[in-house]
Amino acid sequence: MHYRAIFISDLHLGTPGCQADALLDFLKENTSDYLYLVGDIIDGWQLRRRWYWPQAHNDVIQKLLRKARKGCRVIYVPGNHDEFARHFLDHHFGGIEVVEEAVHKTADGRQLWVIHGDYFDAVVQQAKWLAYVGDYLYEFTLKLNRYLNNMRGRLGLPYWSLSAYLKHKVKKALNYVTDFENAVAHEAAKHGYQGVVCGHIHRAEIRDVNGVLYCNDGDWVESRSALVENEQGELSLLYWQTEPVVIPKPQLVKVA
Repeated sequence: MHYRAIFISDLHLGTPGCQADALLDFLKENTSDYLYLVGDIIDGWQLRRRWYWPQAHNDVIQKLLRKARKGCRVIYVPGNHDEFARHFLDHHFGGIEVVEEAVHKTADGRQLWVIHGDYFDAVVQQAKWLAYVGDYLYEFTLKLNRYLNNMRGRLGLPYWSLSAYLKHKVKKALNYVTDFENAVAHEAAKHGYQGVVCGHIHRAEIRDVNGVLYCNDGDWVESRSALVENEQGELSLLYWQTEPVVIPKPQLVKVA
């Protein structure tokens, strides 16, 4: 498929949780005029603790650079996990533009504010040590999630996200998500934008918040999601599934 624009974030390259193979498949199968990398592309927090960089993660970087060389405008808005890239704002690396924030104009004339969203996270801004603890616990949950899904795969069951399930069940987490969405949408309206595109909280969503179009493109750790714009300016969420569905073989019953 070819889209006018694709928005992806929270790849977390450099961590075992990054679903790089699925991401590579998505990037190969889908092209666009604009590609927005909406933060947490490389996980500097994890890489400082333990180096992890398999070939598939390197292939993702090469694929992004190749898209820029072939004429796709690639715009990189760093997040909190790749905050080191904020030292290189307004620079170009292999054709990829690094900016603190961006404004995307849709085909139907709407102006969308493109930010990662960590500036609206009180934990990240006011208690960074707590954010590090939360990151460690999240990584543990993802590790447990991988074991569970290996077992589900053997049973022919589809992928299931433990951490997403826990977020939906814990009231405080839901309140945090709602507060975050409202704060981001309110700030976008204050700046005169018709909508906002962000990442950060790993929850893909498109909804109206007090007249502002709130879009979160999700992540490539759990949901494997992207926000896409077609040639008419319509926005939608795309979830990338690559595993074949395993259908158990029917049991043969001997008839006496």
